[in-house]
Amino acid sequence: MKIVARYILREHLGPLVFALSALTSLMLLNFVAKRFGDLVGKGLPWTVIAEFMMLSIPFTVAMTLPMAVLVATLHAFSRFASENEITAFKASGVSMQLLVRPVILASVVLTLFMVWFNDQVLPRANHRLATLQSDIARVKPTLALQEQVINEVVPRQLFLRAGRIESGSNQMRDVTIYDLGDPSRRRTIVADSGILAFTASGEDLLLTLQSGSTTEVSSEEPDRLQRSFFREDVYKVRGVAVRLDRQEDRTAYKSDRELSVCELQARVTEAAVQRDSAWARLHRAAGDSTKAERAPSVPGGAGVLYCRATAFVSGLLKPKEAQAAPVAGAGGPTPPATEATVATVATAVTAVPAPQDNGAAELVTSGMRLELEIAQHAIDQFRVEIEKKFAIATACIVFVLLGAPIALRFPRGGVGLTIGVSLGVFGIYYVGLLGGEALADRALVDPGIAMWATNILLGLVGVVLTARLGSEGSTSRGSETSEWWGRFLERFRRRKAA
Repeated sequence: MKIVARYILREHLGPLVFALSALTSLMLLNFVAKRFGDLVGKGLPWTVIAEFMMLSIPFTVAMTLPMAVLVATLHAFSRFASENEITAFKASGVSMQLLVRPVILASVVLTLFMVWFNDQVLPRANHRLATLQSDIARVKPTLALQEQVINEVVPRQLFLRAGRIESGSNQMRDVTIYDLGDPSRRRTIVADSGILAFTASGEDLLLTLQSGSTTEVSSEEPDRLQRSFFREDVYKVRGVAVRLDRQEDRTAYKSDRELSVCELQARVTEAAVQRDSAWARLHRAAGDSTKAERAPSVPGGAGVLYCRATAFVSGLLKPKEAQAAPVAGAGGPTPPATEATVATVATAVTAVPAPQDNGAAELVTSGMRLELEIAQHAIDQFRVEIEKKFAIATACIVFVLLGAPIALRFPRGGVGLTIGVSLGVFGIYYVGLLGGEALADRALVDPGIAMWATNILLGLVGVVLTARLGSEGSTSRGSETSEWWGRFLERFRRRKAA
């Protein structure tokens, strides 16, 4: 049986790699195309653009790997059925569940890999990508002047027109400069020729002009015109280009997609403390001290279990350090405060009596309600991101449970079956995922239910179909569904004839 398992997995490997490469490339090109305008025209080195594309791959792979698993499963089992290999396995006494088992075990391994990938690799790549995008956004576009056109050198301040620009020497002919940077005066510079050059830093533009004149008009004295002539004049324009300034140590702020699971769980705990404090103050102000002590709890979810497991494993692997026992009666270290202690302290400190004025009391109550809503929204937002990391990873198992039975029940589906079923399942899954995320963000559905509902529904369908493998019929029409439809039509004809 080990030979059969290796054979089945080997037949899945090629389609998996191909589907993963194709789907990742398509989604990556779509993402880069949307950001193309932010990259071109800024004089960025090719290494920065390559880094941008490399950092864009992880979050794309997080979405495309489960999709590639479904495509590979459909393609491989559809080929087994169309080439009568399934018939040979049945004749040898091998059950269909036994054939699907190695693929399910492989999907479990991929799920564990995806959990680690979504927890460790993806947040770090997202943070570095966000930092790089912020650095690129500060870079001004590279100056590109055109002949016979009024070019905007400095937005709304400096404009330049050149009759001819030599690309090799940056020599300009028939130059006109309109300087509108000073609101109190307007200056126009006309020169027969000039040379374009940048300073050593590459940020400032130097215009060396020959044989020209400068005309100035003051806004205070519009009737007075001042004009001066020059043989050579150097005009410096500051801040025309800004080079890429990499800030690798920008770690002050991270969005929810740039945090690991345990970091997100810590944010949930912090928001829960703030929520409980606002809850207690709000109900104490309303005179309901009993309800003030009964703040709603935050469901644990997959994040709590994962962080406890990782902490347990790291505790086993980390060598224990010897600690001196505290002497009785001496001032030893204070034990760390628990979440309940922090919430009690925050409630005790912030529980102030409401003002007697009705208008002021209503204002304070509204502020407490707003604080409660903001804290609850933060809890839901972070929990959505936690559950989504695990739900997308678990989709590898769900898609195997769905793909194998569908491919075996339609042995003549071929490539059309693979593409059609893949698009249908992808659409249902990701619409359910995005819809659940929107409902959870609006506090209409619990984040755990919202993120796992699609996995549970499709997983149940897959389990039922996998359990029924081996009971499907085989006719010249090619599937159990065709056989059932033929029996239905025959029964309908008999009733009509009777």
